[in-house]
Amino acid sequence: MRNTFIGLLLATFPLLAKAQEPVPFTIRGTIGKLNAPAKVYLLRGTELLDSTTLKNGVFEFKGTTDRPKEVDILVQRNGRLRNAYAGSANRTRFFLEPGPVVLTTPDSLPNARLKGTQLTTDYNRLIASQQPISDKATAAGTEWQKATPQERESPIFKERMKAAYDERNKDYQRSYAAFIKANPASWVSLDAMQGAAGPVPQYAELAPLYQALSPMLQNSPEGQRYKEMLAVLKAVAIGAPAPDFTLPTPTGKSVSLADYRGKYVLIDFWASWCKPCRQEHPNIAKIYNEYKNRSFDVLSISLDEANARTKWLKAIADDQLAWTQVWDISGMDGTTAKRYNVRGIPQNFLIDPSGKIVAVNLRGDDLPATLAKLLK
Repeated sequence: MRNTFIGLLLATFPLLAKAQEPVPFTIRGTIGKLNAPAKVYLLRGTELLDSTTLKNGVFEFKGTTDRPKEVDILVQRNGRLRNAYAGSANRTRFFLEPGPVVLTTPDSLPNARLKGTQLTTDYNRLIASQQPISDKATAAGTEWQKATPQERESPIFKERMKAAYDERNKDYQRSYAAFIKANPASWVSLDAMQGAAGPVPQYAELAPLYQALSPMLQNSPEGQRYKEMLAVLKAVAIGAPAPDFTLPTPTGKSVSLADYRGKYVLIDFWASWCKPCRQEHPNIAKIYNEYKNRSFDVLSISLDEANARTKWLKAIADDQLAWTQVWDISGMDGTTAKRYNVRGIPQNFLIDPSGKIVAVNLRGDDLPATLAKLLK
């Protein structure tokens, strides 16, 4: 069955990848017995593709698509959609593709059953494989809600919750990677690349997954975008020379990465508005004080916007940051952030004395453990 599907997919979608010719789709569904003013919406990310009023729970969408796309169906009982995230609890996600898709549910969309084309089946298998991880996330959320304010402030409780959160993220990444390897010709695998990438994409982890994709998917518009992203990631992968930069300190002095040759330096991207960044500052301060006389230094790069200089300086003072601080006035859109492919913060890079990247995204116990090995 799987081989048959791959053959059909290869026969159908090379046209979509090359010519981008629209192909018809139909989505039919029943959502209980809902009537006007209740409406159902078809969304692609934040883009509204279509909407219709429910009549005795029944709805239908028809249109064309140039390629398979992950979409959401969302219901608003009052018939008003304030934004793409409104009613987020009453929605379901699936793959829009040529052919019919049938959705049925006696009440809410999270309980919906989807039948139709092969990609919908693939997507459902992926979601089902992640159910144990989702259950853990739900249990952790319940534990947090039941915790008293005192328990929530406990360092032990916070660390345990954070460790569980980090492990769940890794579990999700592993599940996406496993699906991609097992389904290299499914468009769902191309979409799963984003999940496999995680919050801080790494070239060494993503490159083999991209290479595992079928040539059809690699050559699709989305596949080519991943290829471009991998080229950027490769430039800041472990073992690559760290891109040089020159940025100003609070006093206007220019500081370059090249100034730190001959010692290990932690490049830390942060901003005054980034709570997780600032929560990490005590850990960085402890490591800085312990290793600053042992060929180690820290260089923090603020990604605060141009109008936030006062907030940046106040954060430096409030957090008592004793190491060198520089500022990229263009923030996340600045040259430095782009060269290092920084899409979110906090993020850091450990550079060795020769100027090569030796570790990335070191937090908590990872940073002291890594330095202990390198500077023993």
